[in-house]
Amino acid sequence: MSIGIIVMGLVIGFMVGLTGVGGAALLTPVLILMGISPSIAVGTDLFYNSITKLFGSIQHWRQKTINLQLVKYLAIGSVPSAICAVGILHLFDTFFHNQEVVIKHALGYVLILVALSTLIKTFMKNKLEWNNVQKKPLYEKRALTICIGALLGFIVGLTSIGSGSLFALVMIYLYRMSPSELVGTDIAHAFLLVTAAGIMHAGIGNVDYLLMFNLLIGSIPGVIFGSTLSSKLPAKPLRTIMAVMILISGIKLI
Repeated sequence: MSIGIIVMGLVIGFMVGLTGVGGAALLTPVLILMGISPSIAVGTDLFYNSITKLFGSIQHWRQKTINLQLVKYLAIGSVPSAICAVGILHLFDTFFHNQEVVIKHALGYVLILVALSTLIKTFMKNKLEWNNVQKKPLYEKRALTICIGALLGFIVGLTSIGSGSLFALVMIYLYRMSPSELVGTDIAHAFLLVTAAGIMHAGIGNVDYLLMFNLLIGSIPGVIFGSTLSSKLPAKPLRTIMAVMILISGIKLI
């Protein structure tokens, strides 16, 4: 066991519980800045996220706050796309030996995108709601949903980031759901996506299981404690600070 990694998991879990900002956007750049290779950081984070999202999905399943039809359409696009992304990464490493550079730069750009999407969700959420696209029934948006899933799924497979934040922003804009259903649907779809991508990364040796275990020991109590405090502290300033931190991390990685 590494006390430093457990404490880091505790802090990141606490911040996720407190602000709702995605754990991958916080964890992956921190692991890279600590000296862990980008491919191991991404693979380990996806596997770690799969376990945490499993517990969240079970809870939302019990609460009946998952739109299964939307999860299905998103997953039809995102899961194969994420698998393709990992396969392409492996090919790049085989032929060009530049997997780490590709991941690091992709991470930087996606972190900037996640930071901006977090700020949009924080300050412009009401303006994104109740547009004409939202009013259309889901079956009319089936092709659009699958395409969005494919695009964002590729990003998640490549970087481990965006399974929550980027998909949540799309859901806010395109679909009419209650806040609890939006969160439940987002988590359930993210579980399928990061599990598929995590298994692929594990298959090519990009998962450090001891690192993942230490992170889980710290992050589970951290998330519980942060979630408990979240109702007592102002959300907007905290999310803004987190978004700025993610933005700075992204700029550093480019």
